[in-house]
Amino acid sequence: MHSELVCEGVRFGEGPVWCDDGTLVVTSVADGALYRIDPSTGAVSLVAQTGGGANGAALATDGSFLVTQNGGIDFVGLGLYADGESPPFQPAVPGLQLARADGTVTYLLDEGFLAPNDLAVAADGRVFFTDPPHHPPPPEPVGRVWVLERDGRVELVADSFHYCNGIALAPDGTVVVVEGRGLQAVGADGTRDWIIETLGPGGGDGFCLDVDGRYYVASTSEHGVRVVEPDGTVVDFLAIDGEGMCTNCCFGGPDLRTLFVTDALPGNVVAFEGMPTAGLALPPWPGLESSS
Repeated sequence: MHSELVCEGVRFGEGPVWCDDGTLVVTSVADGALYRIDPSTGAVSLVAQTGGGANGAALATDGSFLVTQNGGIDFVGLGLYADGESPPFQPAVPGLQLARADGTVTYLLDEGFLAPNDLAVAADGRVFFTDPPHHPPPPEPVGRVWVLERDGRVELVADSFHYCNGIALAPDGTVVVVEGRGLQAVGADGTRDWIIETLGPGGGDGFCLDVDGRYYVASTSEHGVRVVEPDGTVVDFLAIDGEGMCTNCCFGGPDLRTLFVTDALPGNVVAFEGMPTAGLALPPWPGLESSS
């Protein structure tokens, strides 16, 4: 199976979200923005400017997007871009943002966070999100997983992660995160169990699931997507053509059988069409409960 180029020009893309109107929305960590992509033409348009580093994203019922704001990344020190081509450092307050359909961006949460990375919406409307430290992570494990309750309260789910990255919910509602180089299931009481401890040399970043509960994990340095059975068995690797670094993926298309991948370097979005199993449909965020 070969990857097909969908579009170019999304610098360090992340957080792909399939929308009911047949478009794909992705974040740009480098430019602090959300972009909408028309897969049929490759056209890219701006949705909203978030500032900082827009990382993960999720669709809300009113057409807005939840965004994990990591606070911005200084790409100069990472050596990912050629001299003089690194995106400018645009620091912002780390937290959870809401980017509305009209382009306005506000914070839902903006106090006490490290560098929120990715998020997942549960069927009951709660929002789980990872909060790892900035790169490079310190030797002590300080990463956390939080949940935003429907009433606006924020509760700690688990802590002491070295680097909790991507997050998603299994078909039975279990919270799963990328931790270090593996996948961990996180219980409601904060307990953690390895699904697979070592995904591969490059570990994993963002990921998604199909209806059978398989994990599709973006493997940054290996430039592709690793397919993992629910029991942790690696069954496939979908290599992306050319060289680069991929960060996240989601299912889309009218039958959820197209796997879209943000190819952060060189700045493309690619797709694997005709996947053998449909993706797991994701519930949109219903918003916070009204206090009235």
